[in-house]
Amino acid sequence: MIRFSEYVSLGHPDKVADYISQYLLDRYIERDPDSRYAVEVQIKGWHVSLGGEVTSRHKMTVDEIRSHVRAAVNNIGYTRAYMDKWGTDNTICGDLLDIDLYIGQQSPDIAQGLSSGWGDQGIFFGYYAYGSDTCGLSPEHALAKELCHDLFHSGIGGLDIKTQVVMDDNRVVKIIVAIPLLDEADTAKVESLVRRHKGCGKCEVIVNGTGRYVQHSSIADCGTTGRKLAVDFYGGACRIGGGSPWTKDGSKADLTLNLYARELAKEAARNCQCDVFVSLACCIGKKQIEFSICDAADNIIADGIEETDPAELRRHYKLDTPIYASMCRWGLFGRHQLDKVWER
Repeated sequence: MIRFSEYVSLGHPDKVADYISQYLLDRYIERDPDSRYAVEVQIKGWHVSLGGEVTSRHKMTVDEIRSHVRAAVNNIGYTRAYMDKWGTDNTICGDLLDIDLYIGQQSPDIAQGLSSGWGDQGIFFGYYAYGSDTCGLSPEHALAKELCHDLFHSGIGGLDIKTQVVMDDNRVVKIIVAIPLLDEADTAKVESLVRRHKGCGKCEVIVNGTGRYVQHSSIADCGTTGRKLAVDFYGGACRIGGGSPWTKDGSKADLTLNLYARELAKEAARNCQCDVFVSLACCIGKKQIEFSICDAADNIIADGIEETDPAELRRHYKLDTPIYASMCRWGLFGRHQLDKVWER
């Protein structure tokens, strides 16, 4: 069976947008752990737009928010030194961004539901691959992530990277990499790094399929929060649903119930010794969730209705602490999040 997955680095414009929002949320949580936050971000060229709602005891000025946005982009690596290397026609620099803000307060209709249950209705899915050496991820997704991670930190090329893995019966048959390169001779270095990974020594490797990739970041592509959900979750091995886990605080089911679905899948996989898929659904203002736990053949392991405590789950996952940007760097699951409760 042919299976495939992809991953994108933090320098990809969509992930830049995700990271800006998560970085800003951390700054609110640091000062007020009970901050309520839902802020979407779009970045194109040198222009960033933030829109959404924040209710917090910590009141940030417009200048403070803009300073945090610029710091987030610099933190990714889009600094003045990086811009000087690649040129203003090819990339961005956090210090020079224009930033527009369209941020209000949380709707009182939503706020009243948080005292009695979840902050929204939604559907959520979890997955855990049993018996793998990939921390419960499918092998093709884990490999795509590791290739992207290693290229991002290699210094060979630019920050805006995509990796795609094609496997046939668990054999790697093709790797596709998109990575900005100033010198096309560096293609060989990229291929060499790829082939050092387990199982990649004899597969087909394609680096920059058009033959040239220099202009990148939001100069070349518009970035929007929440557009890389398959990348951030399970890479196609599992259904995804509900909203984006990024841009939301822990009172939102979009984040917390996705983490809960993953934890349920991990527990069931260890008990049943098979791959497990979990489906959840919730209602705004209610604590009850419907759940279904199945194996890879869709045989039901367990299903029913469960009473949950949103506030307790938020504390359990430490979502009242500034861990949001670190969650965003390399996806919610896998070996880069082993310090998080849901992955231990």
